[in-house]
Amino acid sequence: MLHSMSTTVESSSQRTADEVNEEIRALWRRSGGTLSVEQREEYQRLVLEWASAAPQSAPAA
Repeated sequence: MLHSMSTTVESSSQRTADEVNEEIRALWRRSGGTLSVEQREEYQRLVLEWASAAPQSAPAA
Protein backbone atom coordinates (compact mmCIF):
# COMPACT_ATOMS: atom_id res chain seq x y z
CA MET A 1 0.00 0.00 0.00
CA LEU A 2 1.34 3.41 -0.94
CA HIS A 3 1.01 6.41 1.34
CA SER A 4 1.36 9.97 0.21
CA MET A 5 3.69 12.12 2.22
CA SER A 6 2.03 14.99 3.97
CA THR A 7 3.66 18.39 3.69
CA THR A 8 1.64 19.83 6.55
CA VAL A 9 1.89 19.03 10.22
CA GLU A 10 -1.30 17.48 11.49
CA SER A 11 -2.15 17.72 15.15
CA SER A 12 -2.10 14.56 17.22
CA SER A 13 -5.87 14.89 17.70
CA GLN A 14 -6.29 14.23 13.98
CA ARG A 15 -4.21 11.04 13.76
CA THR A 16 -3.60 8.23 16.19
CA ALA A 17 -0.15 7.00 17.17
CA ASP A 18 -0.86 3.83 15.17
CA GLU A 19 -1.62 5.86 12.04
CA VAL A 20 1.58 7.88 12.39
CA ASN A 21 3.56 4.71 13.12
CA GLU A 22 2.28 3.17 9.88
CA GLU A 23 3.50 6.23 7.98
CA ILE A 24 6.91 5.90 9.66
CA ARG A 25 7.07 2.23 8.63
CA ALA A 26 6.07 3.12 5.06
CA LEU A 27 8.81 5.76 4.92
CA TRP A 28 11.42 3.17 5.93
CA ARG A 29 10.07 0.65 3.40
CA ARG A 30 10.21 3.21 0.59
CA SER A 31 13.73 4.25 1.54
CA GLY A 32 15.14 0.75 1.49
CA GLY A 33 16.62 1.30 4.94
CA THR A 34 18.67 4.42 4.19
CA LEU A 35 17.04 7.80 4.60
CA SER A 36 18.00 10.83 2.52
CA VAL A 37 18.34 14.23 4.19
CA GLU A 38 14.74 15.08 3.21
CA GLN A 39 13.49 11.71 4.45
CA ARG A 40 15.31 12.17 7.78
CA GLU A 41 13.55 15.50 8.25
CA GLU A 42 10.20 13.82 7.53
CA TYR A 43 11.11 10.97 9.91
CA GLN A 44 11.93 13.42 12.70
CA ARG A 45 8.63 15.26 12.17
CA LEU A 46 6.73 11.97 12.22
CA VAL A 47 8.47 10.77 15.40
CA LEU A 48 7.51 14.00 17.17
CA GLU A 49 3.93 13.65 15.93
CA TRP A 50 3.87 10.00 17.05
CA ALA A 51 5.21 10.92 20.50
CA SER A 52 2.51 13.52 21.03
CA ALA A 53 -0.20 11.12 19.80
CA ALA A 54 1.01 8.12 21.84
CA PRO A 55 -0.92 7.39 25.03
CA GLN A 56 0.95 8.57 28.09
CA SER A 57 1.40 5.96 30.79
CA ALA A 58 1.61 6.79 34.46
CA PRO A 59 5.05 6.25 36.03
CA ALA A 60 5.38 3.08 38.10
CA ALA A 61 5.13 3.64 41.82
